[in-house]
Amino acid sequence: MEKVKIAIIGGSGIYDIEAIKDVETIEVETPYGKTSDKLIIGTLEGVRFAFLPRHGRGHKIAPSELNFRANIYALKKIGVEQVLSISAVGSLKEELKPRDFVIPDQLFDRTKQRVSTFFNEGIVAHVGFADPYCPDLSKLALDAAKAVGITVHKGGTYVCMEGPQFSTRAESNVYRQLGFSIIGMTALPEAKLAREAEMCYTTVALVTDYDVWKADEEVSVEKVIANLTANSENAKEFIRKIIPMMDRAITCSCQDALACAIITSPDAMPVQALEKVKLLISKYIK
Repeated sequence: MEKVKIAIIGGSGIYDIEAIKDVETIEVETPYGKTSDKLIIGTLEGVRFAFLPRHGRGHKIAPSELNFRANIYALKKIGVEQVLSISAVGSLKEELKPRDFVIPDQLFDRTKQRVSTFFNEGIVAHVGFADPYCPDLSKLALDAAKAVGITVHKGGTYVCMEGPQFSTRAESNVYRQLGFSIIGMTALPEAKLAREAEMCYTTVALVTDYDVWKADEEVSVEKVIANLTANSENAKEFIRKIIPMMDRAITCSCQDALACAIITSPDAMPVQALEKVKLLISKYIK
């Protein structure tokens, strides 16, 4: 299987970038079931990368139904070291306007029914997650957005809700009072699983609306789609810029996230559970 070190998870419009060459699609088997869709492998500016449509081509999978474990595992299996997440979000702050980009540095989990770890069924690991986004990859994303002239904001907290419904007005106002910046439905457990897989991970959030807190600016499906469509060309320019920048040596601590995290003694690990996570822990457990 071809080894690819860079991956993007995002909306279906990204793989329409005209400059991508040598495109192929592959299906990757995982012990967690099927990925959202086949992986699309292509070359941009001489750099090979993978793209995974998070909701499947045609947007067929709701946020709560996403098989996050299969998606991240499949990327790990083909050799991915860096994952760039492109996500549509609502803004919880006046200055974060629709069609702006945000590179958040924190996450707040409001999901309720998602499996958020690879480590269960008799194997326990506790990874550090105080800083959920890779600082090095986040800086690259910020620099790339600025280089192509996109209005981009550094930092802020992404609150991840279950969905698929949008917030109530009460919820939206509480999130604002807590100081959160943006709200979406897909960053978790994706970011947690990427950390467990020892991948660099960051989110590039595309603001589509003001959620429901702002008077006369209530979220609507029509408005979200219009702003998302308008963002697509910026996103393509951004991808063209950042992919060559991601072709680099990894020096951050993301690659060693499991070094002191695996708690279960190797001789106590159930064989079936070990087989599932062997890809993730093989450099620590012989």
